[in-house]
Amino acid sequence: MKKTPLNQTHRELGARMVDFGGWDMPVQYSGVIDEHQAVREAAGLFDVSHMGEVEVSGANALAFIQHLTINDAAKLVDGQVQYSAMCYPQGGVVDDVTLYRFNESRYLFCVNASNTDKDFAWMQQVLSEAAITDVTLTNRSDEFAQIALQGPKAATILSSLTDVVLADLVYYHFCEGTVAGVEMIISRTGYTGEDGFELYLPAASAVNVWQAIMTAGTPQGLLPIGLGARDTLRLEKGYALYGHELSREISPLEAGLAWITKLDKEDFVGKAALVAQKAEGLPRRRVGLVMQERGIPREGYPVFSGDREVGVVTSGTMSPSLKAGVALALVEPDFAKEETDLEVAIRNRRMGAKVQRPPFVK
Repeated sequence: MKKTPLNQTHRELGARMVDFGGWDMPVQYSGVIDEHQAVREAAGLFDVSHMGEVEVSGANALAFIQHLTINDAAKLVDGQVQYSAMCYPQGGVVDDVTLYRFNESRYLFCVNASNTDKDFAWMQQVLSEAAITDVTLTNRSDEFAQIALQGPKAATILSSLTDVVLADLVYYHFCEGTVAGVEMIISRTGYTGEDGFELYLPAASAVNVWQAIMTAGTPQGLLPIGLGARDTLRLEKGYALYGHELSREISPLEAGLAWITKLDKEDFVGKAALVAQKAEGLPRRRVGLVMQERGIPREGYPVFSGDREVGVVTSGTMSPSLKAGVALALVEPDFAKEETDLEVAIRNRRMGAKVQRPPFVK
């Protein structure tokens, strides 16, 4: 099983470790509810070093990225981050990604951990088939550790460890600077819906930086956060997760990502299929569901309207903030309207749910 540079640190903190897509990762430390509330009310520290990083460089880097991804990378300026996705020719999703622009000839993709090898092979294949020259792809995943500091006190905690003026670093932008004496990429991004930062740093410095942030943040209420709370936090905000709301079988339009699917830009892999799908009408749509009865919707549970099965839950949990079950689901378009009453079959018992547009927690 693969291990991040912080594996021993997690064990020393008493984390419960699990196999997460082939990685030995912490699922919780003090408990999911405790950790979830810490991020909403103070701050949490996440080890996300299992995520992959692929650098694209060369004179035609932008032309390649425009062909590879569905968003319009030409709108990025230096120091800006963009949420995007790569699609197969039939319109299914290879992976969702964040894209960092350093300059016109240098970009960095952050990709999902379990997809890193697949994504890198796909990028190489697309580059080869497109016959775009003067582009270099480099898988830098083993060089980087990645730490995410999230929560309303994240900026206060990080400011005590860096000379970077964090107030100048706006959402979905990044810079290169020093934290705890270590040169790194500081990105104002995250996956919790709270203010916060994602730090890309040399793997060999991960333990020292982690400990420095914990020392600075513990008096502010900072806690280490595991995968369990990471999932409840992203679900409360309605964020898609690859393998659940996104997959080879689910298009970005079905997944509610039309806002990043730029069908009016130049040709890209999957564009023809997505244009056709939009013209023909989507067979299903992603919706949010809030349970009206006490039950926890889980992935794979069927969704009903009357006696008719109209969809399936793709992710679900008990929201620590709402104290109610929330879910993301794919349903037939006629049942996707907000406030529609549906039912989720939980352990063979149907329980009432209502369609609600995420985020579930503002």
